[in-house]
Amino acid sequence: MSDVTKLACQCGALQMEVQGAPICVTECLCDSCRAASDRLERLEGSPELLTSYGATCCAEYRKDRLRFLAGQENLRDFRLTPASGTRRVVAICCNTPVFIEAKGGHWVSLYAVLWPEGDMPPVQLRTMVGDLADATNVPDDVPNHNKFAAKFMWRLLTSWVAMGFRNPKIETHGTLKA
Repeated sequence: MSDVTKLACQCGALQMEVQGAPICVTECLCDSCRAASDRLERLEGSPELLTSYGATCCAEYRKDRLRFLAGQENLRDFRLTPASGTRRVVAICCNTPVFIEAKGGHWVSLYAVLWPEGDMPPVQLRTMVGDLADATNVPDDVPNHNKFAAKFMWRLLTSWVAMGFRNPKIETHGTLKA
């Protein structure tokens, strides 16, 4: 993996880059990610987000390692409910989901659909498998954790320490109703 990775929405209007390797590459099976991905997939032109077993694949990056090169004016917030602390951000030029940001988080979870086919780093673990009513069809090719894995949380904490406990803000331009 090169030091800088160029990413884009489906139509190419949103251009961005990330520096270095991700904190972690995960598939999340929590109720919230599954519900949000299902709703976002229904937007006209939106790419498929959920795997056959209901996971949302993302690469977690420190916010200070993300840089927008063009098209940031297309970013809109989406929340499952008005009270949701977690926001998902979508490029409305082509309805490409861009990232998930937990309230107060120093990182973003960039959706796998931003990478050109075959370039996404491999999944390292799955989280929140315990939210599924039936997990029998979830592959066992990587560790499957019923909740958030200690290894995942440790990586997030050490990345925050490396950032000097900063939490950069990412500006968006309005709200998306989905």
